[in-house]
Parts: sequence; C-alpha cells; structure tokens
Amino acid sequence: MVALPRGQADRGLRALTEVGLERQARDWPATLSGGEAQRVALARALVREPELLLLDEPFAALDALTRLKMQDLVGELCRAHRPAVLLVTHDVDEAVRLADRVCVLRDGRIVTDEIVAVDRPRDPGDPAFADLRRRLLAELGVHTPTAAISDRHEKEWPE
Repeated sequence: MVALPRGQADRGLRALTEVGLERQARDWPATLSGGEAQRVALARALVREPELLLLDEPFAALDALTRLKMQDLVGELCRAHRPAVLLVTHDVDEAVRLADRVCVLRDGRIVTDEIVAVDRPRDPGDPAFADLRRRLLAELGVHTPTAAISDRHEKEWPE
C-alpha cells in the first residue's frame, strides 16, 4: 500500500479488504481491471482516514454495472468512515443516488443548491427521486417527458 509508514501494512490490507481486493494485495497494478483499479484508489484515499474526500468523476471510465456497484461501495465506505465528500459528476442520477446535497454550476457559479430529501436506499423509481432528477435536468437545459407521457407509456406497455 502506497504512502503508509513502515510497519503499517496491516492498515493497507484492511483497506483492501474493505473494497474486496484482499486477494489482489500482491498483484501488479497493470493486471487490475478498471473497477479494481478504482477500488484500489478508493482504498488508498480512505486508508489515511481523511476528513475530506474529493471524488472527480470517479466512475466515468467504468461500465454501467461496475459503475452501480462502485456507487454502492463508495456510499457504504463513506457512511462507515464519515469523511466530508465532494463528488464532481456530470451524471444527474449518480448525484441524486449518492449525495446529500446537489449543486449545479453554470459559468463557474452555483445556480442550483438542493438538499436531497429522498429516503435511502435511493431508487430511481421513487417519485421523489424522479422529481429531483427532472428538476436538475431542467436546470441543465434537458427537459424530460411529463408524467402524462409516462402514464400513457405504462398503459401501452403493461408489465
């Protein structure tokens, strides 16, 4: 584990265990998948027990399934370690899923600052999740179909 004083390898191994990579402790970085590399980066960040964790598009290079798993892992680890977290993302669903507060920036200024008042675990099918998502997308200039259109599709495509 990088950046630990000598004799503290056990802390590094505990961090790798937290992210599910204890078996890869001796593997070379080049042999890790993208998701594994992201988990190592997370372990490296959390092993020093930071008060502030900065995450800049941490899931951008991951496939959709790995991205969802990593979002869950980051949420679990942040609840366990309790750092303040600043997550930068262009993914509105990711922001609503993970954040307690979402800010939208335009031209370097905050134009929206919303508390995420959606119960955890957050489900995109939850009306409160969908409403916040719709408001944030509208603020970003993306307009989604209205509820009437969604209702019509449900009638056309019964489950």
